[in-house]
Amino acid sequence: MRTRLPKLLILLAVVGLIAAPALFSASGEVRRADAALASGRPLEAAASLERASVLLFWRVDLTERAGRAAFAGRDFASAARLLASAKSLSVDGWRDLGAAYYALGRFDDSADALQRGLEIYGPQTALLRQLALARNAQGDFEGELTALQEFIALDGSDAAVRHRAGLLLAVYDPNEALAELTVSAQLDAQYDPEFQTMRSALNLAFIETDEARRMTVIGRGLGLVQEWTLAREAFQRAVRADGENAEAWAWLGEADQHLGQDGSEALARAASLDPFSASIRALYGLYWKRQDDPPRALIQFQWAAAIEPNNPAYLASLGDAYAFAGELPSALAAYKQAADLAPTEAAYWRMLAAFCAQYHFAETETGIPAAQRALKLAPDEAASYDLLGWMYLAAGRHDEAEKNLLEALRLDPDDAAAHLHLGMTYLELNRMDEARQQLSLAQSLDADGADGEAAQKLLALYFP
Repeated sequence: MRTRLPKLLILLAVVGLIAAPALFSASGEVRRADAALASGRPLEAAASLERASVLLFWRVDLTERAGRAAFAGRDFASAARLLASAKSLSVDGWRDLGAAYYALGRFDDSADALQRGLEIYGPQTALLRQLALARNAQGDFEGELTALQEFIALDGSDAAVRHRAGLLLAVYDPNEALAELTVSAQLDAQYDPEFQTMRSALNLAFIETDEARRMTVIGRGLGLVQEWTLAREAFQRAVRADGENAEAWAWLGEADQHLGQDGSEALARAASLDPFSASIRALYGLYWKRQDDPPRALIQFQWAAAIEPNNPAYLASLGDAYAFAGELPSALAAYKQAADLAPTEAAYWRMLAAFCAQYHFAETETGIPAAQRALKLAPDEAASYDLLGWMYLAAGRHDEAEKNLLEALRLDPDDAAAHLHLGMTYLELNRMDEARQQLSLAQSLDADGADGEAAQKLLALYFP
């Protein structure tokens, strides 16, 4: 024993001498990683921590730290590789692994990782929020709803979570939807407009005793708040409940188009089931308009107006279809008829005036009086003054155009259309500096919209 002990000590000393440089190097890597993280260089930190994890193999935390640093640096592939190889992960590690898979489009792996984290740590808001996103990406809306409801059980103060849960409940459990949507609007006023729309839709749906009609009403409400994926789910449930419900098929076709699909098969089926439905004909006409097929669009809108000749909405749509087909006198007549049927509604007088201004057609005898009528009906709205100013511009009455457009901007300084029309007015008056200023404002305020696009074209033309 006495002979073997010195030999063992010598062996340990030799091993220590060999390992010491590696240990010192590994410690240096950790220090460099800490410095890199402190100075906002997460990818450098990730590389140092990964090297350190190989040398200090018993430090199980280093691989997770490396993966989380890679995630912070948006190197999602490296983050997923490192975090997936870690022997253990914290709650934040599982969250980042799920998020890295999600960013890579690996939605099944994302959901699996987050579910594994929940099995280990129990319900956690960080994991449940990310799991809801993964379930949504998978198209598993019921799974998304379950994750959100578990989140709400832990933290009921998140308005966005409660709003989304309410929208999902509208499809999967309508009786519970209104309560969630109400709470979300109370927590954050930005959700109040959608709450009001969905409340109306849900109240109308509760009146219906037929499941297909009920889900169609709810789907239309979801479409109004631009939740077309959920709307399509509602319409699908409607046609499964009653395959002969023509309106459900028509709205399914409409939802398909909003989601980048064709939709014509569902619309054709709807028209064959109920050829004398004005709403179905109008939706079919809208389809052909999107297909840039004016004759077919016009036929459908003519059907809609013929079926319900006293409905101003269908007559206004018919006017739009005539204008789309280049039949301007017929368009003018349809718009006039729509306005006459709803003499107290500013919207139809605005449509009539906007048509006259856009096509430079009957500006003085019809367009200006229509815009004046709209202003009388809605005197406190910037859009009313903008429309009248645009109408005067189309008629070449520049002083009156400027006066009304400036009033529109007094009421709403961020009205891109008013800035556009004022810029156009200044172009015609050769007030070029003011024109450039107004057009630039229009372009910045509506960068992705029609007014912004028109302003950009004028800027490129006059101020290259």
